[in-house]
Amino acid sequence: MCGMQIAMTDAIQAGTVHYPAADGADIEAYLAVPQHDAPRGGIVLIHHLPGYDEATREFARTFAVHGYNAVVPNLYSREGGPGISHEDAAAAVRADGGVPDERLIADVGTAAEYLRALDTANGKIGVIGYCSGGRQALLAACRLDLQAAVDNYGAFVMADSPASTGLRATSLEEKLPGLSCPLLGNFGGDDSYPSPEETERLAAALDKLGKAYDFKTYEGAGHAFFNVNRVSYRAEAAMDAWDRIFAFYGEHLG
Repeated sequence: MCGMQIAMTDAIQAGTVHYPAADGADIEAYLAVPQHDAPRGGIVLIHHLPGYDEATREFARTFAVHGYNAVVPNLYSREGGPGISHEDAAAAVRADGGVPDERLIADVGTAAEYLRALDTANGKIGVIGYCSGGRQALLAACRLDLQAAVDNYGAFVMADSPASTGLRATSLEEKLPGLSCPLLGNFGGDDSYPSPEETERLAAALDKLGKAYDFKTYEGAGHAFFNVNRVSYRAEAAMDAWDRIFAFYGEHLG
């Protein structure tokens, strides 16, 4: 691993926090932090389209164990509220075509500011997302000042989403010149969204722009190969991808 090696710790604190968004909305978020005073980087986790779920919060705890401050903003906070389940809020957002890009950028930016304001912050922020969150992690890195971004099988980066998906995701190709940091990508060779062809087009575009990236496609893995609660889970691919993520953040956030 290049850069600073951050020691693992089993002493963490995690729980729900609230902070104001740029538009004044009350954002619910899940914060996980190590219980030591050493300065460390922060990671914004972008949940997938099904919403602010336990799996993503578990990822935050995993990053805290590995020495990072990690926060998961509930991107559906505005659709949620007293008496409204996370599942119902997610359904409302999906019915409307997903989170608008400008709102996503603002909310990730607010989450990054929240992490930078923590007493233990070293000022460096990474972002990571899975599925729709993978695309959104790349989008955020093209519009915000970040130090590292991880895209795990994010679709609709080099093409608009088909009408059949019900989403309103548009291609990010024109935004790629704004990529502010190195990009790590983990993809499935059997995935359709994104397909290996789309990933290759993204790599070619980044090469042309001179952007730093590291992509890996796992043969025999499809979409959501990280998700232990789905039949799509592929342990070998997921474990290797986790190693790549920790090494990447160790290099750029330490």
